[in-house]
Amino acid sequence: MVSCMAATRKMTVTIRADLLDEIRAEAAERGLSAYVAEALRFERDRDQLREVADWLQEEHGALTEQERTAAFDELGELDAEHERRRAAGKLTGKFAGGSAPEEAGR
Repeated sequence: MVSCMAATRKMTVTIRADLLDEIRAEAAERGLSAYVAEALRFERDRDQLREVADWLQEEHGALTEQERTAAFDELGELDAEHERRRAAGKLTGKFAGGSAPEEAGR
């Protein structure tokens, strides 16, 4: 049997007792380590997005209010389409468009 688990390392962290109690209750079956790893991965991804956003702003300037509004409108349309497809049972773990991602723009 081939294991797909990545190498792991043990670490020690210090957090408030009440926060740890809440996290343990929330983590429940998936386990504290999995919960913490997911939280760290999420925060790392946010940090990387901030770096990209900062770079884009340096390279191209800040978004205008019109550009920001247009972007949020488009995100709203994408969210609505995603919800329609999910409600219709069309999202089954495959690409939501029903084809490979490279074919989606065609």
